Amino acid sequence: MATRDAPREVVRAACAEFGADVVIDWCVAFLSGEISGEEAYGAALPKLVAITGAENPGGWKAPVDPVNYYWIRVWAARVFLYVWRDDLVDVLLKAARDPAWRVQEHVAKITAQRELGQLVDALLPLLEHELPRVRAAAVRAVGAAGEYEHADAIRPLADDPDQTVRAAVERALTKLEDRLDRPVR
Repeated sequence: MATRDAPREVVRAACAEFGADVVIDWCVAFLSGEISGEEAYGAALPKLVAITGAENPGGWKAPVDPVNYYWIRVWAARVFLYVWRDDLVDVLLKAARDPAWRVQEHVAKITAQRELGQLVDALLPLLEHELPRVRAAAVRAVGAAGEYEHADAIRPLADDPDQTVRAAVERALTKLEDRLDRPVR
């Protein structure tokens, strides 16, 4: 079985070959739907191959079932964990409401990693998501980028049925206190 490069390495290689701004523009087009799923597996396939590092992204038979098109948006969002431009906040605000939970989870991860306070309010609905991993990602984003008033939104999740979410709340509250230099409990 062939080994695949880690996403970080794939993105670095794409940026080295095409330039970071070009790669970011492709990902914005994928994430926003400007490049449709049909186009992504058609004329825009070389762009999708560049950001995924796979000759057949997803490994599906052609034609790709449209039910899998959301993966294009997931892969595009993932790129922003490794390359950034300040004008991406607006596209991520829209992506926070994407119907695919994996896209929403990536927006939360990016928010936490890049401490994007502008996105926190858009992620608050994810605190009630049915999947614990999405709730936990949203909690981590609040801890990394939220303000004092956001502590009230995550505090109830300290009693979440999922241990991962409860642990994320504890760490997020501590992180908020450290970052804001004031108690939030």
